[in-house]
Amino acid sequence: MTTNAQQPIPVIIDCDTGVDDALALLFAVRHPGIDLRAVTCVAGNTDVDGVVRNTLTVLEQAGAPDIPVARGAERPLIEPARSARHVHGVDGMGDLGLPVPARTRVDVDAVTLLRREILASPRPVTLIPLAPLTNIALLLRTHPEVVRNIERIVFMGGAVATGNATPVAEFNVWHDPEAAAVLLTAGVPITMYGLDVFQRVVVPGTDVRRLRDSAEPGTRLAGELLAHRDPATSGDPTPSGGLGDAGAVCAVADPAGIGTRLLPVEVSLAPGPTRGQTIVDLRPRPGESEIHGGGREQALVDVALEVDVERFVKLYLATVERA
Repeated sequence: MTTNAQQPIPVIIDCDTGVDDALALLFAVRHPGIDLRAVTCVAGNTDVDGVVRNTLTVLEQAGAPDIPVARGAERPLIEPARSARHVHGVDGMGDLGLPVPARTRVDVDAVTLLRREILASPRPVTLIPLAPLTNIALLLRTHPEVVRNIERIVFMGGAVATGNATPVAEFNVWHDPEAAAVLLTAGVPITMYGLDVFQRVVVPGTDVRRLRDSAEPGTRLAGELLAHRDPATSGDPTPSGGLGDAGAVCAVADPAGIGTRLLPVEVSLAPGPTRGQTIVDLRPRPGESEIHGGGREQALVDVALEVDVERFVKLYLATVERA
């Protein structure tokens, strides 16, 4: 997972395009070390049709090549969809009044496109889910043969410490905990880019203002997205802006920017206040539960615990300002 190789990394992004997914797409299409082969859409920040529209809009504004975009699951495996429009706006992408895209999605569903592009890639694909993991779970259960051509899954989701959907659960995992549990059994290397690093990478207000003043549409869009604020916290004339999901794509382009530990992780599926929690075992040795035979087999995941904020901010700015 390095851009020092002669060829760019083949990447597929699965997203629920709200504000920070859009930032991630802008970065992915402009970074020379990333070959974005497809984008699949799932309900999350907004409904799945809104996600498709937002995704096509971002790719168009960025001047991206003809990247296939597919519509995926419109609800989690078990529970109803629960959007985050209160954060991302009514349209799911900051209510910026962007024009309706001329691009259209492909005529196959997300799982079909994922299977097709993964198996067709001449090099193993890095899969970057930035959304609830419903599409990915359906893919892994329907077409398990795809794992032979997946290099790694780098997903934005989960938290070691504090959640945002609940005190302990992060939104993407909380939205579809069963799908997240399926992901952890994928049988390929997995990196968890969770809230512990997600919330720390913030672009200073002066840089946001410069992006917003750009004459180039994709660069300007990045600035407008970074300046977007939850209505409850708006009012800053030169707001800083969190990269959010885009940090996970930065971690694929520049894996040395994060510090990870290989740790046991499981998802709480029980009803109640812990549902959707990613339980990350940080203990240096087994506890009484394991000693007395109560331990469970857990997935081993590279969990991001540290991030070089300045490095990722510089990387992001240099990339999205690349016309």
